[in-house]
Amino acid sequence: MKKTLIVGALVIVGASVLAAQTFVSNSKDNADGGDHDHSGRFEFKSGTLVLSRSVYAGTAATVVVGQTLPPGCVAGTVTLPLLKGGTTSVKVKCATATADGTYPTVFNNDAADGSFGVTSPIFLDNITTSGVRIGTLDVPDDLIVTSFSSKSELALNRSLDGKSITFAGYRGGPGFVTAPNQLDISNSNTPGVVDPTNPVVSQYFRTVAEVDASGHIEITEGNAYSGNNGRAAIKANGLYYLTGNDNNGGLSASQLLGTQVGINLITSTGAELLVPGQTPPVPPDINKIGDFEITQVGFKTPDKAGKDNNFRGLTIFNNTLFVTKGSGGNGINTVYQVGNAGVLPAGTTAELASEPITILPGFPKSLASGVDVNGNPAPVSFPFGIWFADASTLYVCDEGDGTLVTPAVNGNVADTASQATAGVQKWSLVNGAWQMDYVLQNGLNIGVPYTVPNLPAAFNPATDGCRNITGTVHGDGTVDIYAVTSTVSASGDQGADPNKLVKVRDLLTATTLPQGNGDHDRGDSFGRFVTIRSAKAGEVLRGVAFAPQDHDDRDDH
Repeated sequence: MKKTLIVGALVIVGASVLAAQTFVSNSKDNADGGDHDHSGRFEFKSGTLVLSRSVYAGTAATVVVGQTLPPGCVAGTVTLPLLKGGTTSVKVKCATATADGTYPTVFNNDAADGSFGVTSPIFLDNITTSGVRIGTLDVPDDLIVTSFSSKSELALNRSLDGKSITFAGYRGGPGFVTAPNQLDISNSNTPGVVDPTNPVVSQYFRTVAEVDASGHIEITEGNAYSGNNGRAAIKANGLYYLTGNDNNGGLSASQLLGTQVGINLITSTGAELLVPGQTPPVPPDINKIGDFEITQVGFKTPDKAGKDNNFRGLTIFNNTLFVTKGSGGNGINTVYQVGNAGVLPAGTTAELASEPITILPGFPKSLASGVDVNGNPAPVSFPFGIWFADASTLYVCDEGDGTLVTPAVNGNVADTASQATAGVQKWSLVNGAWQMDYVLQNGLNIGVPYTVPNLPAAFNPATDGCRNITGTVHGDGTVDIYAVTSTVSASGDQGADPNKLVKVRDLLTATTLPQGNGDHDRGDSFGRFVTIRSAKAGEVLRGVAFAPQDHDDRDDH
């Protein structure tokens, strides 16, 4: 069992990496003009937000031009035994670094090495709902790290009892260091599911970190998501529910089904259950929850096994688990229910595997490749974070398609699809089916490049939509929504772009886009986003959730 407890103190963090001190006490004014706590005891403040972020810690020496990528990669042919007898062969290809470790050009290596990434430290900012930073919890980078440019990582979710928040990251297996500036870890194997066809040879647990109101951190290691990344985790009824993706190796569809390594990958992805504090489970006891296949909704040719379950967003509402898929060329980008309504999945590995996964009625059923069940062209959506305001109102962050239009058209670098549907979509449940009412976009300035101090102008990003989301419903029927933006840019990896935390106000009962002013005392208007935090050069924002509290706090957040 691997479960570590750390006691946090208040720290102040800038846009550069801090010294290797785990926790220090705040003894100076907060540079962002926030509250001051000189007690030396960290505590998330009631009614505030937590924002996860990371800061690039590399230097020019982190990557050497000409070095082999991924580190330790050995080009050649790997032979695996088939379950039915005989063998099968897979070619492993390596790459060569084309850029050194200098930010932001380091991520140009992604063009040569599709696994490229650099680990970095994790910070949890406690901020007010208007974006003023109160304090920062510096997560020890020898405990757990993230991959800096992996945009789907570090989602934050508050537990159902309101007492903790959770996120997923990486912790080294035996012989592998947990630290910043490790390369290609987001595509590493897990120690319990090693794919010899994966060009990344390192082994890292996909680890859940749980943080309570006082900044205590507990970690639980898992072996799911080998060859890709864990994205989100939420705690309910004493269990962790996770989303992620796996399989960075070269196994074909038939080889996945025909080899034990392939079967292990197929059953270690998608929605997963992990017991806090348990020894990392290994196949066949990795607890995948259900399995979705496009053949369930009428498509005749199945996808590559496991890839229809490439889930990102995650929430629980009314004791029901919901996930989203919004990336990859396989499957259906849409919103799913995992298990039966009102009953969170639990039980044995076999019982969990039999749980149903279904598309919410009214949500898209066309393929991520842009084809409907009849073979006709169909629009593609990119849902990420989701948040239920009530049983009949669902807000969905659509991150856009990530397409950079160059040269810009009338100063805009987003394509027409992102400009039409990216942002916060509002959906209403009507007669048993969900329908999209409108898209909140005003103020996001989708496709309009913005400048970031100390970032080369050639890499100026533009908002393309949004990723993670949370919100709250007020007694007067107004809704405040907080979202982390996605970007497009000329960067080698748009996940490394400095992005934003934005806020928008809506009317719960509205089915058409609200117009007019909101609460002037709060300085906001209905349907218009305002930026409340902006990442600096070398910094990324990832997840947002309401802060955990010591008392039971089952409200609408």
